[in-house]
Parts: sequence; structure tokens; C-alpha cells
Amino acid sequence: MKLSYQGFKDEDEFVLTDLSCSPSQELLNNQGLYKIIWNKGNATNISVDDYTLSLKAHEVLFCTPLNKVEVPIDNDSILTFIFNKQFFCIQSHDDQVSCNGLLFYGSAQPQRIKLTEKEVNHFQIMQQQIEEDFQFKDHLQGEMLRSSLKRLLIMSTRMINSNLPDPTITKAQVDIIRQFNLLVEKHFRKYHKVKDYANLLFKSPKTLSNLFLMYNDKSPLMMINERIMLEAKRLLLYSDMSSTEIAIELGYKDGGHFSKFFKKHTSMTPILFRKSKL
Repeated sequence: MKLSYQGFKDEDEFVLTDLSCSPSQELLNNQGLYKIIWNKGNATNISVDDYTLSLKAHEVLFCTPLNKVEVPIDNDSILTFIFNKQFFCIQSHDDQVSCNGLLFYGSAQPQRIKLTEKEVNHFQIMQQQIEEDFQFKDHLQGEMLRSSLKRLLIMSTRMINSNLPDPTITKAQVDIIRQFNLLVEKHFRKYHKVKDYANLLFKSPKTLSNLFLMYNDKSPLMMINERIMLEAKRLLLYSDMSSTEIAIELGYKDGGHFSKFFKKHTSMTPILFRKSKL
């Protein structure tokens, strides 16, 4: 199954697919597309960037345009919602959806949620609604599909917020974490220390650390380091840049410092990591 909408004016694109054909599979590595991957069946292994994860039954994975994803083509349990920023810009709609820095760009690794039985029913209803929207090919189709996607994103954001480790965390505190995540996405090549982001947020490093302790099991420094490592691995795997060039790209004046940082997190030098993936 592959249901597609493409707007001629703004080049907006929205696809609902079970990834059962090669053209659908190719969409997973399109750098301009967001991917919401829902496993409706048994656990299955999928590849995201340089690692493999087991997506369990009724887990949903939220991938940014940067993530390179591979799903077995013979899998019949995966349903994927795919869209570009022209169709739905998460940045410009953030005041309505509040998913930027949470569902997307909230971590170096894609956000993942586990659906309860009730939430599975909600997702199934949304799937049916979107499939119906694809049937009406009139001048309102794009807006109907956008509204349905927006509802899906809001519902997913609420699921994450309702399952935080510390239920006392406030919306204002979650917004600080979202802002931190977005600042890391924007500045990780330049700023490598928690205090840099604390200054941008007009908070103390200790305040950020305490907030992340309430939010999840990762510290602010871990979030920064994971984002740097993700980009380093991408450049090593998918570019011809040398280790020294990558170090400069990621804000390291000393290639040796970058190599030491990389080895600390992978037990391999950048050069050995690249060779191990060939």
C-alpha cells in the first residue's frame, strides 16, 4: 500500500505506506522527509543510522529527515507516515503542536513511544481517517490531510508527556528541555559544554541537570555528546571527509582531541570505525 499526496504549488508531500515496494523504501533515506514508523505486528529489527534496534509490537518511532532508516522489505507489519516540511513544518506549527524538540530533534536517537491498548485504537482510527482523506482528491484534500497529521502529532506528544518519569514536571519545565534540545541541534558544532547552553537559556547548568533528571535518564552533557557522535558517525560513513576535516567541521581545533573523544565513546578511532563499516 502506498497512498500519496503531492501539492503542486508548495511541493508539499505526504505519504502513507506499508513499505512493501521499493519506491516506498527509498523514501526512508530521503533527507527531506520526516518518518513516523508504527510497528503493528511482532517485534522487528530495523536499522537507524549506524545501529540496529528492535521495534516492538505497537511501538512508534519518530525519525527526522537526517535519520537514515532501513526496514526489511518483506515485513508486513510496518506502517509509515512520511511528510516533508512543505507539507507540515514542525517549526512554524510548534505553538499548536509542541512536538519540536520532543518528538523530533529531542535526542540524537529517534524518539520512541509504546502504545497502550487504548492508544492503539486511537492510532487505528487516525489511520482510517487519513486513508479516507486520501480518497477525496479535491482542493481541500491537502488541508484535510494536514489536519489529520496534526492531530496524530498532538496525540503522540500527549502520550510522551503523560509518561514522564516524574509526574510533577510542569509544561514550562518540559519547554525548557525542548528549547535545550533545539539549541543543541542548532549549535552542537560550536558549543560542546552544558554551560554554553545554560547561558543561552539564562539558566544554571545545575538547573538543567536537575530538569533532565526529572525528564529522563540522560544528562544534558550526554545529550550534547550523543549529538556530536551521531554527526561524526554520519560523516565517517556517508562522506569522503578525512578525520581531520570532520574534527574541524564539528568544532574541534585539535584533531587529536576529536579522536580521543570519539574513541572514548566507541572504543575505536574514527579511522578504525570507518574501516569496520566498509
